[in-house]
Amino acid sequence: MNHNQQPSTWNSLQTYLEREELLLAPCAMHSRDSLGRKHPEPDHDYRGPYQRDRDRVLHSAAYRRLSDKTQVFTGEMGDYHRTRLTHTLEVASIARTIGRALRLNEDLIEALALLHDIGHPPFGHAGEDALNECLSASGGFSHNEYALCLVEALEVRYHEFPGLNLTHEVLQGQVSRVDKESGPCPLMEVQVVDLADSVTYDAHDTDDALALGLLTFEELQETSLIRDTAEVVESRAGRLSGDLLRKLVVHELIDLQVSDVLLHTERWLQGHAPSSSTALRETGFRIGAGEEMAKKKKELESFLYERVYRHPKLVEERSCGQAQLKSMFDGYQQRPELLPSRFQARAEQVGLARSVAEYLAGMTDTYCGQQFERHFKD
Repeated sequence: MNHNQQPSTWNSLQTYLEREELLLAPCAMHSRDSLGRKHPEPDHDYRGPYQRDRDRVLHSAAYRRLSDKTQVFTGEMGDYHRTRLTHTLEVASIARTIGRALRLNEDLIEALALLHDIGHPPFGHAGEDALNECLSASGGFSHNEYALCLVEALEVRYHEFPGLNLTHEVLQGQVSRVDKESGPCPLMEVQVVDLADSVTYDAHDTDDALALGLLTFEELQETSLIRDTAEVVESRAGRLSGDLLRKLVVHELIDLQVSDVLLHTERWLQGHAPSSSTALRETGFRIGAGEEMAKKKKELESFLYERVYRHPKLVEERSCGQAQLKSMFDGYQQRPELLPSRFQARAEQVGLARSVAEYLAGMTDTYCGQQFERHFKD
């Protein structure tokens, strides 16, 4: 056979549907049940709809810019710590681990994970707070809402329509992050990504804070969850110190949390056996840690908030970034001719203030600094 030719009986569409039928739990979101896309497209020969969504996010400009966007610690503090991109990859990895164990749709999980932080502006949550303040008179700014704006309007990859034309399920997963309180119970795959996000930042913020010297391991052991992980590590590897102890504790911190979630979720699923993703959502079930683990997580997160996120060095860095964004927000409104032509046109649709905020939100940390130096620094 000529290896450049596909078999004449090629029927890959059936293959991925059959694979899902064999591998996925009844309560998973099956591709066959997707509500499709806003702009209808023919099915792909060998890629399912959520795999295509993942690839569209992966190849977007907004996703690539995450490599130079702050997670918690800025580039001024070194180059070991996580960026928004490496955080996203870690979330995707942990979410897929949970999803595979529960026999959920991994393609959907990965698409949701790669998308979940795509709307973050430069300088992390500090940058988001600054833009929210700038737009306080016109609805504020949310990175979750901006992510939807990116994939539905600002990203341009197809000649037939604006945006990435993602599936209904991926878009609704992002919508559920905008309004977590009053919306319907989201798909289990969406919940898994949100949970993995929590597990990830507990672990990597602990790791980065130790590596950067913002706190000591002895200080971290004030929290019961870190003491638990340290005991497990010591029982397996003996008394350690330094980088090796830090790395093993971070690994165990992830493993303990994921194992706890899987244990409690599997027990619930066995007791209720939902027959479909819709049936599961109707129960209102929310995936999460057990009661004891939830208390320990809350204690650790409170500790990190007080001792890391409010560390004087971080507060100073955040203040500088916020001042820069606010200055640029005012500056671009005073001199809109400095905006790229597409954002000048965008201003006619959404107003100048929001168009400026969208432009700023799409910048990397480095590009934001360059534009500030070029146009607005006194």
